[in-house]
Amino acid sequence: MKLKLLFLLPFLFFIQTYAQDYLFGKITTEENVEMPEVTVINIRTDERVSTNTDGHFMISGRQGDELRFVKSGYERINKKITQENIGSPLNVVLIRQMALIAEVEIKKGITGDLKIDSKNLNRPKKVEKLAKDIDVYIAQKSDPRILAAKAGEFVQPKGQGFSVGKVKDKWDDVDFMSYLHESLGDQYFMDLKIEKSLIQHFISYVLRVGFERRRILKYGYCSDADLMRFQRAVLARISSYRAPQTQR
Repeated sequence: MKLKLLFLLPFLFFIQTYAQDYLFGKITTEENVEMPEVTVINIRTDERVSTNTDGHFMISGRQGDELRFVKSGYERINKKITQENIGSPLNVVLIRQMALIAEVEIKKGITGDLKIDSKNLNRPKKVEKLAKDIDVYIAQKSDPRILAAKAGEFVQPKGQGFSVGKVKDKWDDVDFMSYLHESLGDQYFMDLKIEKSLIQHFISYVLRVGFERRRILKYGYCSDADLMRFQRAVLARISSYRAPQTQR
């Protein structure tokens, strides 16, 4: 018996050490705008995924792994995975790369002749064009998504009066299923071996087996925490969904 235990202990330690977890997270800009199509790479496994339209991603990994976030026009970021990142969302902010402006060197000195000096010291056409482009960029309005109220946030109503009677839910299950499908994207479910034609059926199955969503339907708003909770439910239910119909 002791020999069996001595044999099993290293085996259990090996499983615990090399067990894979799923890492979740969200990527935004410095202005807190969600970033789609950001490439997320696990350096150890070379697994690559892309963020969905809301900037969310899911990738397999474990403590000690290093994730790299790549997006054209933004500085590349590497994140070391700690025990705190396992099971909790990883929020990443990408910073836009600075555009370097070539230095303009004035080679001609001042002669004292106003007509000649004004001609020699005028800025080159390229510099003039660059200055105009910068002026146009500064004059542009900010992206309305930055200042717009997000779903579920209270906005002071215009006008007077109050609604009377029972307030209906803003969403039903169909609305919520559509939001989950759009937020996570087809590839998320296809990576779990769910056929594209069965994605809605699978989402309905996960919701049907006890996923709490009354608050989500009432306010018509799914928070990041709710989305992560759904992803954990997906991982918990995927095996039973694949089982024969009689076992569901």
